[in-house]
Amino acid sequence: MTFPVVGVVGGGQLARMMAPAAVALGFELHVLAETPDVCAVPAVAHAPVGDYRDLAVLRRFAAGVDVLTFDHEHVPAEHLRALLADGVNVQPRPDALIHAQDKLVMRAAIERLGLPNPRWSAAASVADVIAFGDQHGWPVVLKMPRGGYDGKGVKVLDDADAATAAADWFTAMNPLLVEAKVEFSRELSALVARTPDGASSAWPVVESIQVDGVCDEVIAPAQSLPPEVAAAAQAAALQIAADLGVSGVMAVELFETPGLGRGFLVNELAMRPHNSGHWTMDGSVTGQFEQHLRAVLNLPLGATAALADVTVMKNILGGANQDLFSAYPRALSAEPRAKVHMYGKSVRPGRKIGHVNVLSMPYDDAAAVRARACEVAALIRDGMVSGTDSSGTDSSGTGPSGTDQRELQ
Repeated sequence: MTFPVVGVVGGGQLARMMAPAAVALGFELHVLAETPDVCAVPAVAHAPVGDYRDLAVLRRFAAGVDVLTFDHEHVPAEHLRALLADGVNVQPRPDALIHAQDKLVMRAAIERLGLPNPRWSAAASVADVIAFGDQHGWPVVLKMPRGGYDGKGVKVLDDADAATAAADWFTAMNPLLVEAKVEFSRELSALVARTPDGASSAWPVVESIQVDGVCDEVIAPAQSLPPEVAAAAQAAALQIAADLGVSGVMAVELFETPGLGRGFLVNELAMRPHNSGHWTMDGSVTGQFEQHLRAVLNLPLGATAALADVTVMKNILGGANQDLFSAYPRALSAEPRAKVHMYGKSVRPGRKIGHVNVLSMPYDDAAAVRARACEVAALIRDGMVSGTDSSGTDSSGTGPSGTDQRELQ
């Protein structure tokens, strides 16, 4: 009996985190890496370097795998259709993936499904943006339909003058997406998985806390979320997955809008494991990376029940500390329950270099779990600081030093 070979296009942290799940299940993971030094390369035995925009490269890579899936959504749809014509098992299929690649296509699909959408329109010119803002109210949000992530490719326009100043965006991409700026209480994420045969599962709806357009924390499940809103969000995500023919893991990012409609609006889709699902690696019976592999191989899906009342995922963003390992003694002793996942990336300010998961114990509240996760992440980010002895104890006697107290609020 031979076990399957799973090919992943893209060598980022998502591909890296698929590797332990593949090893545990006995699968062989191949990664098409952008460069020899992307972070997934050390985690897999077979990681050829190639340009995912080159069909010939994709064909060579796909020739040795049983299923082809993705670390990102940027592979040209026409290349994926050519691979399908070659007989390659591409999951998710390009007709589904296009809804995560193109926000205009996604908005039209959400509207067709009758799910809650912000007011939106395609805009081919500054005049279109101004007409939209005048009709629906300012400010508006201008988005590049393709390629944007972590707040990139998004611009808030307060008035017609700001729209005029953004005219150069139309030379980079046309048409653009313009949306009414949504008044929301917080951001949520509904994570689901679906097999090609149509079996599906969902994790609890979580709160995603964004800082400067980047996911900073995830609280699972979202606290004080009305049960009917949580159920409706899960149902919407499952409906999207089924109607679009999604295979693998999909995240539906949402704006919570208390008292308005179903209590949420759809923001974006991601058809791959997602930052808002990293908590599942330690906080769920089946983590999103294992579930993605099961799903794209059309295997029975794992249970998605949470293992604690609250799990908090805190991203570790690059800071001043370049010697991350030197911070481990203090960070790991500060919270022995913390699960640290590092991505093997070089440190740059603001870059996602890892994350921390902390699960609650009986009688813990969400604030206490958040404080522990934030402390560990801050200690790794900031490293050793002056005023500590060799054991990492603050010589002033006031407790762990080097922790940004803003992170604990």
